[in-house]
Amino acid sequence: MKKIIVLSLVLVCNLTFGITVKDSISSFTFQRMAMMEDFDCDACGCSASGGSMGFSSMLNTNFVGVRYFHQSYTSRDGIFANSPWIDENFNTVQAWARIPVSKRIQISALVPYHFHNRTLETGTESISGLGDISVMGLYTIFETQKDSAVFTHKIELGGGVKMPTGKFNEANNLGTVNKSFQLGTGSWDYLLVSEYVIKRKNLGLNTMLNYVIKTENDQKYQYGNQFNYAGTFFYLFDLPSVQLVPQLGFAGEVYATNKQHGLDLPNTAGDILFGKFGLEVGKDKFSVGVNAMLPINQNLSRGAMEANYRWSVNLNYTL
Repeated sequence: MKKIIVLSLVLVCNLTFGITVKDSISSFTFQRMAMMEDFDCDACGCSASGGSMGFSSMLNTNFVGVRYFHQSYTSRDGIFANSPWIDENFNTVQAWARIPVSKRIQISALVPYHFHNRTLETGTESISGLGDISVMGLYTIFETQKDSAVFTHKIELGGGVKMPTGKFNEANNLGTVNKSFQLGTGSWDYLLVSEYVIKRKNLGLNTMLNYVIKTENDQKYQYGNQFNYAGTFFYLFDLPSVQLVPQLGFAGEVYATNKQHGLDLPNTAGDILFGKFGLEVGKDKFSVGVNAMLPINQNLSRGAMEANYRWSVNLNYTL
């Protein structure tokens, strides 16, 4: 089912290159909802800077803001079938921004601060500190222009880098299934992103595909590359005093196998499909957004790890 969804998104994006209808919309231009964005979920939690929670605002084309998001997991505390299950909570406060450089080029940045905890049989373990900072450039390769268009289309491509500013401690990985109880990957990682948005009046669909290339860190550990995809339906209620944008869709993540000293580590690959919903409210130059995600289907570490839910809240100021 997930392969069918991904192929459908790719087909829709390809078909749009031949469409020449032109653009019209209200003063609030709908923007990216699902740029994984964080991109770096890193096999569930590690230096998560957004993940499938989304990367941009629906109401603020260019903005600065702050976001908090929470991820809940349950995993085995050990490598054996009878190892006990433990609860793990990944929390992030993130400064984020989307700044225009020119009409077609924009720069986005994410600066996360993590405070994670997990409950072991020996007690609660906690870590906190600066995470991996991400910077990305986006280029609009196609956008409809005429106000008479029935449908409007926008396609963006881009790339970026995630810097190893978050601490990686190999001891956090010993004896546990979840290898992502870290503040960062400890590696330079590279982002390839694409997005397609189609709208008719106040109704729209946002689709996203991106890929994260991860490299080996100085402790000879390498997280597996990560593929992300998402689709989100949204609708703008442009009321006299406020703007409301409810959202409903799906998001998926596919993780390749981790490596250490160049060797594959067993039970570190996986995939997950989420259902997602949210609401963004805007007034003047400010907006507030709330989003939540629940797993529909998952296979993480061969069933030894389970995602429970994710949610986020953000406050933005329009530039």
